[in-house]
Amino acid sequence: MHRRRILQGAAATAAAALLPASARAMASSTAGSTDYPLAHWMPASTANYTASTRASAYPVEYVIIHVTQELFSDAIGIFQNPAKQVSANYVVRSADGYIAQCVREQDIAWHAGNWDYNTRSVGIEHEGWVDRPAYFTNALYEQSALLTASVCDRYGIPKDRAHILGHVEVPGTDHTDPGPSWDWVRYIRLVNLFSAG
Repeated sequence: MHRRRILQGAAATAAAALLPASARAMASSTAGSTDYPLAHWMPASTANYTASTRASAYPVEYVIIHVTQELFSDAIGIFQNPAKQVSANYVVRSADGYIAQCVREQDIAWHAGNWDYNTRSVGIEHEGWVDRPAYFTNALYEQSALLTASVCDRYGIPKDRAHILGHVEVPGTDHTDPGPSWDWVRYIRLVNLFSAG
């Protein structure tokens, strides 16, 4: 157990070190305003999600993994555009794993294309395209896995493929993300490694 705590501390320190200095400064200055301490608050338009009181109103049972099909900044812009009617709780940048939180975890992001799954999940978008695996960098996998481990630990979500889903696995969706290049074995292994235990 002691060894695991040391590894977790090292992983968290390494995760923070991967952020550019400007991002670390922004994240630390707004640490109290995000649900995940390494995220920076970049709010979606209030027209693009449903205010709620999760986990009391709805249990949080899943994490849904998405790929933006856009650049990081464009995805944030879409979530901030009230005409788009879409959002996710988080967006992870490819180059350095920088994490933006766009919707509070207590609120319902409109990301899954299925209301029932929206109410019971946290949605994490990843910068890139399903057919361009170069966007799935070590930093993106590691920072996203730290985030997912945190979400799972806080809501008691099992860290397995039955509860950490790809958008493609949501009933009724017509999306294919995260696509065949997403390394699920690696990702689930990292989520479990970074778990608080």
